[in-house]
Amino acid sequence: MTDYREWNRRLVAALNISDGTYYRWARRSGITWHTLSLLYALDDGQPHSQKQICEEWLIPKTTINTVVKTCQEAGYITLQAMPDQPRQRQICLTEAGRAHARQVLESLYQVEDRAMEATLRRFPESFVPAMAYYAAQMKAAFEEYSIENEVDASHENSTV
Repeated sequence: MTDYREWNRRLVAALNISDGTYYRWARRSGITWHTLSLLYALDDGQPHSQKQICEEWLIPKTTINTVVKTCQEAGYITLQAMPDQPRQRQICLTEAGRAHARQVLESLYQVEDRAMEATLRRFPESFVPAMAYYAAQMKAAFEEYSIENEVDASHENSTV
């Protein structure tokens, strides 16, 4: 019998170390964890709306709004209307934003590359899709559990 609790515990500990490393990187760079996440998301060169970043990076709407306003005030980003979605606005890095992102992310990417190279020497490349699959399954199970328990809670609170 597989001890899923132990496997999950080990995985969560590893993820916390990884997340903590990014958190410390952000602090050393003089920015918040969520600002680092926003810069990281925008550095792929693709258009992103605030809604997309909230959904893909699991950042609360109020938090992303605050980070976007702060970055906008600093001159790092602009908001532009999205042609296909007039109610959504696309977040775009300005020249100053690209320079700031490069300053923060360039050495982070080197650290990530070193870690990935060492990991792929030891484990197959399938570990990355496996992690993505696990994350998607975890999110889906959480959402399913939340929906089931909302229904259960509404039944418990109803009077018959």
